[in-house]
Amino acid sequence: MFKTLTTLVNGANARAEERVRDHYSIELIDQKIREAEASLKAAKFSLASLIQRERSEARQVEALSNRIADLTQRTKLALADGREDMATEAAGAIAQLENELTLRHTTVERLETRILQLRHSVEGATRRITDLKQGAIAARAAKKEADIQKHLGRHVSQDTAFEEAEELIARVLNRDDPFEQTQILREIDEGFDRSDMTERLSAAGYGDPLKSTAQDVLQRLRADK
Repeated sequence: MFKTLTTLVNGANARAEERVRDHYSIELIDQKIREAEASLKAAKFSLASLIQRERSEARQVEALSNRIADLTQRTKLALADGREDMATEAAGAIAQLENELTLRHTTVERLETRILQLRHSVEGATRRITDLKQGAIAARAAKKEADIQKHLGRHVSQDTAFEEAEELIARVLNRDDPFEQTQILREIDEGFDRSDMTERLSAAGYGDPLKSTAQDVLQRLRADK
């Protein structure tokens, strides 16, 4: 039972989180783009720092190479002049400089490799952020269109108002004619009390007519001549 309740609660929380993410999707996209831009900016600073170190090491390599070349030339002169003591001491200094030069060469190569990798990463991140920004523009336009459609749908989907209006129109159009109803009621009443029986018999030609007609008047006037 507890496991079932836990599953239901977790499901409800997941759906609530999904609804929040959908509602604030554009804001979340913009925030993630800002975070990506911040990471890219930090990567660029790291790249700049590596390039600065590589250039510094390269200058040290050049300076060491120049010192070694100069010291080697001077040592040769000392040997040529028979100054074994000075030449030996100079050779030790040259060896020390050469060892340092080897280490700095290794450092420069390592920095160059790291710079190349980081540069590729920065270039890739820059392209991805550009794509993200373009995607955000498309997403913002799509969400705006969806909001408009949703807003329009709320108005159009208000079937109650439409149905009520249609029902009222139908009632008015199908309403019975009150004048016709009055006539029918009168005819019904007259049929029940038989008050029109004399008029009906007279109209049928049984007995003297109850009403004068134009023909009756003309006949009477001709008879009086």
